Amino acid sequence: MTKIAVENVNVPGQVTNVDAAKYTAMKDAMLRVMSRDPMTAAQIKDAAKAHLPEDLFPAGATSGWWVKCVQLDLEAKSVLTRHATKPLTWSIA
Repeated sequence: MTKIAVENVNVPGQVTNVDAAKYTAMKDAMLRVMSRDPMTAAQIKDAAKAHLPEDLFPAGATSGWWVKCVQLDLEAKSVLTRHATKPLTWSIA
């Protein structure tokens, strides 16, 4: 299994290695459904599920964890912007 290093916007400098195939699939799905219009985590997860490969995410399994992992990494890389809303929302930077 190939790994990819991800960052966490909440813990600067910390790098974690995760499954590259699942990370890439979720990142691609999220970037496909997101825009400059703010979306909640639930909206991102629900929209991204339709674009995930069934072999990596059978019936959307573990997609919530992967949405959060990718969201934190993309925030750390300034690809996503977190908005100070309740509930929290994100958009493409």
